[in-house]
Amino acid sequence: MSSQWSQEAARQWDSFAADWHKRSEQMWEKGSRSTILPFFMRHVAPGRGPILDAGCGDGYASCKLAGHGYTVEGVDIAGEMIRLAEERKKHFPENVQFQTADISKLPFADGTFAGVMSINVVEFTPAPLKALLELRRVLAPGGILVIGILGPTAGPRAHSYRRLYEENTIQNTMMPWEAKQLAAENGFALLAEEPVYKEGITPDIAGRLSVELREAVSFLTLFALQKPKQSD
Repeated sequence: MSSQWSQEAARQWDSFAADWHKRSEQMWEKGSRSTILPFFMRHVAPGRGPILDAGCGDGYASCKLAGHGYTVEGVDIAGEMIRLAEERKKHFPENVQFQTADISKLPFADGTFAGVMSINVVEFTPAPLKALLELRRVLAPGGILVIGILGPTAGPRAHSYRRLYEENTIQNTMMPWEAKQLAAENGFALLAEEPVYKEGITPDIAGRLSVELREAVSFLTLFALQKPKQSD
């Protein structure tokens, strides 16, 4: 199942790559992803060590981080995304590298990275716990994982709809509150969370909601999670 899922995920994301590439700058600069890099940089300073962009897509965020002085490894399951990332890399410093890889089986030694960023990726794996533990493995003791999890009504959730017909899909149905609990139960400390709201949710409305309801009306929720400083 895992191999079949990964192959189908790679095939579908290859087919989405050209459209993603057209939209990525807008998403990261002004759209739904515009607050992600500031959130990451608040929790992981450039001088702490190398970082991993796990599920890097066409490499836009990886290259932006490299431009801010980070040393970045970007991986994605889709070879076409990595091809586009390599094209983008030509215009940025040499401190960013890309390769095709599955986040559930990363080609890096234990404790390689001071920080890991993985945005809307774990939801597209067949075994979220396995993916989370693999991200934890490659983090150095005390390292920070910034993970983004789609809210329940986010448009990309449509990728899981066909499960209702007992068809195979490439998306699990893990919710933000489930990801937070899964991380807590598997050795991560929650440092911060920040919702990225859907249109129509104003600061005034959000301020009157509980944490759980803010997650429920988000497009995605960002979590900053720390691996224990003492490796277990």
